[in-house]
Amino acid sequence: MTENESIQVSLLGLGAMGAALAETLLKAGHTPTLWNRSPGKADALVALGATEAGSAAEAVRASRLVVVCLFDHDSVHEVLDPLVGDLAGRTLVNLTTTKPEHARELAAWAAEAGITYLDGGIMAVPSMIGQPGASILYSGSAEAFREHEALLDVWATSTYYGEDAGLASLYDFALLSGMYVMFAGFLHGAALLAPAGVSAGEFAKLAAPWLTAMTGGFAGFAEVIDGGDYTVPGQQSLEFSDLGLFIEASVEQGVSAEPIAMVQRLIQRQVDAGHGGEGFARIFESIRRPAA
Repeated sequence: MTENESIQVSLLGLGAMGAALAETLLKAGHTPTLWNRSPGKADALVALGATEAGSAAEAVRASRLVVVCLFDHDSVHEVLDPLVGDLAGRTLVNLTTTKPEHARELAAWAAEAGITYLDGGIMAVPSMIGQPGASILYSGSAEAFREHEALLDVWATSTYYGEDAGLASLYDFALLSGMYVMFAGFLHGAALLAPAGVSAGEFAKLAAPWLTAMTGGFAGFAEVIDGGDYTVPGQQSLEFSDLGLFIEASVEQGVSAEPIAMVQRLIQRQVDAGHGGEGFARIFESIRRPAA
C-alpha cells in the first residue's frame, strides 16, 4: 500500500470545483469517497477509481478526513448538521466559499461537536486545480493543516494563516476584491474604445502588459500606508489624480463612468477633508472609514 492509498478522504460536493478536486486526488493516487446531492455527478470519477457513497452519512463514515465543497454556507449546515455525531472525532476541511464570520461560526460549531475544523479559500478556477499557479489559503486548526498538508498540496500551493478560522476567507475576499475592480477597469476601458471601432481583443493586448507593470507599485503604496505618512515625497498627489476628465470622456463616448467615478469619489472625500496635496494612497482612508 502506498502512502497516498493509506489516506482516507471523503469529498462532499461535485460541482465544477468539487469534481476538479476529486479528479486531482485520483490522479495523485488517492481513492476518495464521493457524495453529491444530485445523482450522476460521480459517474465519470467512479470510472477513474473513486468510490461513490450512497449518502452523505456514508461518505462521512468512510474517512477520517472529510472535505466539503458545496454551494454556500447554508448548504454546508443543511448537509452536515444531521451528521454532527458522525463527524465527531474527524477532521473537516471546508472549501465552500463563505464570509469570514461564516467560517468562524462553523469553527465554533465544529469545536462544540468535537470536530477538528480547517477553512480554505480557493484562489483558482477549476481548470487550475493541480496546476502551477493555483493556491488555496487555509486557517483554523494548525494540527489539521500540518497533518494533511501533503494531501492539500496535491490541489494547489497551500498557505496557512493561523488559528482564526475566518482569516483564509478574509484573505480570499481581499484578493478577489482587487481582481474584480481590476476587471471592471479593463471592461470600462474596452467600453471607452468600442465606439471608436477598437475591439476588446486589441485593447487586451495593450492592457495586459500595462496593468502587469503597474502592479509593481503595490509595494510602494503598502509602505506609505503602513508608515501612515501620506506626505512622503515622490507620490502623485490626490489633486493631480483628479479623474473628472475621465468621467467627462466616458459620458462623451456614451458609456457609463461608474467604475472610474467610484475612484473619483474616494479621491474627492480626501480632497474635501483638506488632503489634496497628499499622495494617492490616501484613498485607503476613504475606504477604511466609509462615509456615513
